[in-house]
Amino acid sequence: MEIERKWMVKGWPEEQAPAIALPLLVTHNMRQGYISVRPTVRIREEKPQGQDAAYILCFKSAGLLAREEIELSVAREDFEKLEAFIGLPLIPKERRTYQLPDGLHLEVSLVDRGAATEFMYAEVEYRTVEQAKAWDPASCGLAAYLSDEVTGQPGQSMGAYWLQTRGPMPGSTGEM
Repeated sequence: MEIERKWMVKGWPEEQAPAIALPLLVTHNMRQGYISVRPTVRIREEKPQGQDAAYILCFKSAGLLAREEIELSVAREDFEKLEAFIGLPLIPKERRTYQLPDGLHLEVSLVDRGAATEFMYAEVEYRTVEQAKAWDPASCGLAAYLSDEVTGQPGQSMGAYWLQTRGPMPGSTGEM
């Protein structure tokens, strides 16, 4: 089960909230694409800084705050076949993961760097729905940085962004 909240942000936290010193845990360079957005079937290449890439096939159920998520490792060759099957440019992302004082992680992603559609968002994943609903960004000094919450708003998913910028795969309806 994936339980997370999402915010649109401007810049990395160390640039926007320098008084809040969040330890940077890891930086990933990623590329991801969608076979389907309803239900979500996604491929992703994840390369943590200084490590080899991992290739993941992901399935997500419907839902906004909480949804089922199944991630399967796939071989690079299978990933490349799926990428060719999609036939559209994958979305590049840089994701930085920060340690929050309460033990949670803040994941901040820069999407499509350098493109006219470039944007940034942040997510925090929780153990329970109750924890997600109760968590306040002000508890970590991030109220101003995490002020534009989009959790639960239709059209704010990466799947929706995929359709807006890449269009549906040939032969699909592209419905959201």
